[in-house]
Amino acid sequence: MRLAKAVRLVAMGIALISLTACTTVYRNHGYAPSDLDLEKVVVGESTRQDVARAVGRPSSIGVLADSGWYYVGSRFKHFAWKAPEEVERQVVAVSFDQDGVVENVERFGLEDGEVIVLSRRVTDSSIKGLSFLRQLLGNIGNFSAEQFADG
Repeated sequence: MRLAKAVRLVAMGIALISLTACTTVYRNHGYAPSDLDLEKVVVGESTRQDVARAVGRPSSIGVLADSGWYYVGSRFKHFAWKAPEEVERQVVAVSFDQDGVVENVERFGLEDGEVIVLSRRVTDSSIKGLSFLRQLLGNIGNFSAEQFADG
């Protein structure tokens, strides 16, 4: 009787662990300010310091003369053994003019993004199936004394 209860308890434990292993987990990465926070930023008046005070420092800065600040927040869905899937992305772009005053504030979502195909160039090796040691030892005997003698 005790053995049957122990087996049932172990089986229920394994079933419970199996069910919890297959639950979806969401993880947030980065930070994108809310519309309420962005109301404090006034186009044509606010400076970089005002934006930093209102919504914080950005996660990325434009490379061309510090032209813009970019806040990126993403939400990923993790499920069991599958690769994480990005289900939500918010990008807030704050652009500045040359005097450091806010010129524009834009918000982009995941649907606004583009998939960029990266090309990959690989140089083929003319040596296939030979290990480093075999290549090194294969050169023994391929030298002559004339190659080492002063001419």
